[in-house]
Parts: sequence; C-alpha cells; structure tokens
Amino acid sequence: MVRIGGLASGMDIDTLVGDLMKAERMPLDKLTQKKQYLAWQRDDYRSMNTLLKGLDDNIFEKVFLQKSFNVKKVTTSNENIVSAVALSSQSNVSNQIEVVNLAKPATWKAAGDLTGTSFQTGTDGKITATADKQLKFKVKDPGSDKFNDVTISISKDESIDTILGKFNSSGLGVSAMRAKINVATPESPDYKNRIIFTATKTGEHGVIAAADDTTKAFLIDLGFADPGAMNVDTIADPNNAADAYELAKDQSGSNAKVKINGYEMEQTSNTFTISGIQYTLKGITGTPVSISTATDVEEIFNNIKSFVDKYNETIDKINNELIEERYRDYTPLTDKQKEGMSEKQIEMWEERARNGMLRNDSVLSRTINTMRLDLYGRVGTDNDNINNSYDQLSKIGITTKNYLEGGKLQINEAKLKEAIEKDPNAVYQLFANDSTDTGSRGIARRLRDTIEKSMESITEKAGSATKTNHQFAIGRLLNNVDSQINRFEDKLKKVEDRYWRQFTAMEKAIQKSNEQSSYLMQQFAGA
Repeated sequence: MVRIGGLASGMDIDTLVGDLMKAERMPLDKLTQKKQYLAWQRDDYRSMNTLLKGLDDNIFEKVFLQKSFNVKKVTTSNENIVSAVALSSQSNVSNQIEVVNLAKPATWKAAGDLTGTSFQTGTDGKITATADKQLKFKVKDPGSDKFNDVTISISKDESIDTILGKFNSSGLGVSAMRAKINVATPESPDYKNRIIFTATKTGEHGVIAAADDTTKAFLIDLGFADPGAMNVDTIADPNNAADAYELAKDQSGSNAKVKINGYEMEQTSNTFTISGIQYTLKGITGTPVSISTATDVEEIFNNIKSFVDKYNETIDKINNELIEERYRDYTPLTDKQKEGMSEKQIEMWEERARNGMLRNDSVLSRTINTMRLDLYGRVGTDNDNINNSYDQLSKIGITTKNYLEGGKLQINEAKLKEAIEKDPNAVYQLFANDSTDTGSRGIARRLRDTIEKSMESITEKAGSATKTNHQFAIGRLLNNVDSQINRFEDKLKKVEDRYWRQFTAMEKAIQKSNEQSSYLMQQFAGA
C-alpha cells in the first residue's frame, strides 16, 4: 500500500500513526511483560532444583554412604618400612608386623641381540619387522593356577620400539625394553643390546610361554634362548603332549614374607589386605613395626558438619525466596523503555522487577516444612536395631537454632564427637537406616525422599534444560502467551494499515480539494 505522509495536509502523519499505535500496543506490552514474568519464574524454580540437587548430592556423599562413617585412622611406628590403610569398618586392631622379605618381580633377559629372519635393519639403522605375524602366548600370573591366552599382532615394517610397546600394553604382564647392558663382569664390562622383560606383578611362579611355533621362533629372533617345551594342563593330564614353550627366567620372582603378631605368612605382592587393613611393605627390618587403627572421629565429624552447613545454606536460600518482597510497581522493561536508560539503570530496575517470583510458593513451603519434620522425628522403634541412645539428632548434639534463624541446625561439637567416638555405627544408623517403615528410616533417607518429591513437583512446573515447553506447566503458559503475542501482532499490523489507509484517503481528498481551489482561482483571475 502506498503511504502518503502529509504533503497535502501539512500534518506529520508518521507521528500521528505512531502515537495512535502506542495506545494500540499497550495490551501487547502487557503480554510481553507476562512472558518475561513466566520466564523469570521458570528460571527461579530451576535454580531451586539445582540447589536441592546440591543438597541431595551432599547428603549422599557425606551422611548416606557407610564409608563416610567407616573412616579409620591408621598409625604406624615406621612409615618407611610398612604403611597401612583401613578399608573397612571392622573393629580397631593393634598388630605387630615384621618384614622378612619383600616381593620381587621376575625378569627375562635375552641371551643375545636381535637375530634371525623376523627383523631387518635399514640404512638408517632402524630395526623393523619383516612380515605380519600373530604372536600367541600362554600367561600365568604369580600365585595363580590359571593360564590366560594373549595375542599380539605384529605388522610388517613396525619398528622394534613399536613392537615392544605392544608387548607393554598387552595382557602379557611385562615391561619390555631394549637397552645396552653389561654382559660381562664389573671388572671387564662389555655392553651389548639386549631385550629385557620385567614382570609387572611381583611373586613366585609366574609363567610366559609361546603357544605356537611362530611365537617361539619370534622369541628366539628377539635373542632369547630356545623356550623349553611345557604342558599348561599338566594338572589335568600329566601325560599330555607339550602344548607351549616356556620362556626361561633370568631372575625368578619372589613372594613377600612377613610375620604378623609372630605368625609367618607369604604374599605375592608387597601390597595386600588382611582383615580390612591394606598393608604396603617398603623395606626389611629386624624389629617389628606397630600398626594400630582407631575411629577417625575428626573426619566423620567433618562429614556431618559438611551436611549441616549445606542444609543450613539450602534452607536459608529457600526461606529468602519465600519471603522476598514483590515490587509490583517495577514491571519488566519494554525495548522502548530501555532505550532511554543506562545499563546500570536497567540492571537495577530488573533486579527489583524479578524480586519475589517464588514468594509464598506452596511447593517450597511444603519442602521446608517436610524437611524439618524429617530432621526432628525419632528414628526407629523399640523393636528394631536402632540404638535408643542415638535415635534423634539432638542426642548426638545437633539441634535447631532459635525461630528467627528459620530452622537452621547447630552442632554441639563436643557432644557429637563423643557420640562418634563411642558408637560410630549407631550414628550412621541414625542417618541411613533402611526400612519400609517411615518411622525407622534414617534422617538422610527421609530427606532424600522429600527432596526427590519436591524436585519432581518443581520439574512439573518449570521443567528442566532437557524438556520442551509443552512438557511442563510454565512452558505451556509460555507457549500460550507466544500464540497470543503472534495473534496480537497480526492484529496490530492490520490496525496500522487501516490508519494509513484512512490518512492516505484524507490526504488524497485534501489534495483534490486543493487542486480544485487552485483551478477556480485561476479561472477567476483570468476573467
């Protein structure tokens, strides 16, 4: 449509239409503001879900898992000889351990350098494989009776370093290298290249064997002595024919020998676990090393304190949302309103405008109230395994602050540490006891149930980053507002076109009237 902008009438038609459209656009501005309110409310709900998820994670890690209460402090009289770590919550122990021998790995050393037809040396001195090969091994770990099959694929033109790297990353259980070593005496050294395998596991009776003739020949070409025939199934049938070729050791592996409280025992590794204590042997000594365990009261206390701090932080933020002032005079700014404001002014205005989006929210109020009941209620009945001396938080030194603090928890450090020292398992049961009876469920389980239900309710309202608008209530409202905005914008376009048609018709009429007046004036002037 051709628009005529006031040439005949002398009026500013653009301004007139713009002013008229301002009034027409007011309902659209209301819809846009409503959309912004909904988006802010959605985002605030989601931030509450993030907050609750953080509390749930903390509960799970700090006061739900049994390992958080099974923490043991281990003391050793000589850390340089024996160190120890408690792996379970078994009763505290006090042991005397004497290290007689350390476990050592077996080694296999080639008798000569690379030879045979498996390798070639280029003009640049690089040693590579001459053909593709499938190497097949039978491998038995120290202390095991089982042979495992290991296959290593060698490609033509692969370097010796690449091949040894494949040995290292396979299930062969060795660290392989090629280096110049002294093959003579210290007095008259003679350094030659040799392949050396060192077992990655310590202990006696480990075996590496070639499973076929191809692999046997390859080992010989690596410089090893001719592997001896063996039968990996001699236990089942000693008369079986040889089905593998064992690589002879240069040095046999050895087991660790220790005396614990005077009783001698062997272990294939220098690190081993007995009765929930993991020992690591580091040296040999003629005198026993004292190892003792005790409940790590400080660590367990810190776990519980971490939960209390996180709980207090969470309810503080939720309470602030519930009582936050709603400034109804501060509405979301339109793009036109922002044009006359600085960034700081816009920021301050919108901070007020989005205040109180969750004021007195029923879901959050219910969450706070239910969590308080979860905390204050007794855990257990007279017929279960809960220690009645520790069946409420107050009995281990955790109580609520005054009413003005909004239900925050506070810790009596001395009382809580005393409870942990006396019966850490009872403290654990107070938090994590499992039962189908709500009254016997531990506080951590109750809280996690409440949090899960609250997060589900919030997600039904506000969705999540992975959900589309039609999957949650506020999203559906946003879709509805978007539809209203689209329809209203179409209506505004039609209204604006109508105004322009009316003013254009007026301009044309005025122009025609002016032309007629001019014509008459000319006629009168010529008479």
